Amino acid sequence: MMGKQGICLDDGEPPDRGSASVVLETAGIDAPKDKTRESIRARVSELVTVPKLLTNSETLRFRKKFFKNVSDIEWNDWHWQIRHRISTLGELENLLQLSDDERTALSGNGSAFPVAITPYYASLLDPDDPSHPLRRTVIPVTAENIKSQGEDEDPLGEEKDTPVPGVVHRYPDRVLFLLTDFCSTYCRYCTRSRTVGCSKDRNLSTDRWKKAIEYIKSNSSIRDVLLSGGDPLTLSNDKLEWLLSRLRRIPHVEVVRIGTKVPVVMPQRITPSLCKMLSRFHPLWVSIHFTHPAELTAEVKRACENLANAGIPLQSQTVLLSGINDDVDTMRRLFHGLVKMRVRPYYLYQCDPIVGSGHFRTPVEKGLEIIKGLRGYTSGFAVPMYVIDCPGGGGKVPLMPNYMIGRDGEDVILQNYVGNHYRYFDGKAS
Repeated sequence: MMGKQGICLDDGEPPDRGSASVVLETAGIDAPKDKTRESIRARVSELVTVPKLLTNSETLRFRKKFFKNVSDIEWNDWHWQIRHRISTLGELENLLQLSDDERTALSGNGSAFPVAITPYYASLLDPDDPSHPLRRTVIPVTAENIKSQGEDEDPLGEEKDTPVPGVVHRYPDRVLFLLTDFCSTYCRYCTRSRTVGCSKDRNLSTDRWKKAIEYIKSNSSIRDVLLSGGDPLTLSNDKLEWLLSRLRRIPHVEVVRIGTKVPVVMPQRITPSLCKMLSRFHPLWVSIHFTHPAELTAEVKRACENLANAGIPLQSQTVLLSGINDDVDTMRRLFHGLVKMRVRPYYLYQCDPIVGSGHFRTPVEKGLEIIKGLRGYTSGFAVPMYVIDCPGGGGKVPLMPNYMIGRDGEDVILQNYVGNHYRYFDGKAS
């Protein structure tokens, strides 16, 4: 049965037919089993528009060297990007001049967390510099095998706040709904490295999704659902539509959010058909994981524009990482670039203490220094909220430089962004 705005309202299984005819075994994504006229038309519609995305000069040079026989249509097909992810030592040795430490880690003596990088994102890595910021976020090093004080496999205590598989219910009015444990590209500092990319649960079951939806439906206090994983945008359009339509049928669910890094590591996924489908489920928000201004390519700009033009508010989430983005200038360039793409900087996260993340984490003072260096020196909406997600499940706590110096009688003493002091009368009006 079809409801308003053409949203499917049947109670059947998630569809096995997607918009493409490619089997994505590695992703655990069901592809079309029969090429219906409608699915073929949608697939062709996607592919005839995406070659325009290829305008980044670094990627052009990379393609010419390593993928010269790959057509524009293939390269700009997100299914092709997933099928050709780079994940082995041999593949990486062909693309990068690996350091001894990287090679040792890739040889199996580092973290057990899997490696996978889309060809597009690999094109942005410096082939000769192991300290390149993007390279450090996706290529393992042996430091991942060192457990430091305070680190834990589940540092945020998500498992104790999981009433049914796939749902984390920590805050009174919102839940985290984990749809998949698959990402197109794996970040080395991933909070859920204990589960993400694990082959034992690669294709999360339909029954799990249904039980999660029933839990949300049975708890009328839940007004906000954040879809995450893994990465929800690695699912087919049809499966996303199936999930979104069922969430939209729950009267007390007011807002749905999608957390993703796909627009950054695989912008080819943000097709016109995806944006058109998502636009039917407003109010829908998308939170995008950005790390460094080197990610702000023409392809990513087009992907964000497509989402924004579909009426979807965009916000960013950035993890503070030592030696990668832990200085004011880098963060300013990132946030200014995002604002120009219509993405509002939302969270700056202190790196979660997952096992083996010590080489990524900065002192908390570094985050405060960055916020202080941004506040007053750029637009207020370009300054994110700096937060620590409390270990053990305490939730996010915002941190700010102290701009309130104290009180003097009925005056509050304030310090502005350049250090000047001002009085604000805070007594009773006469």
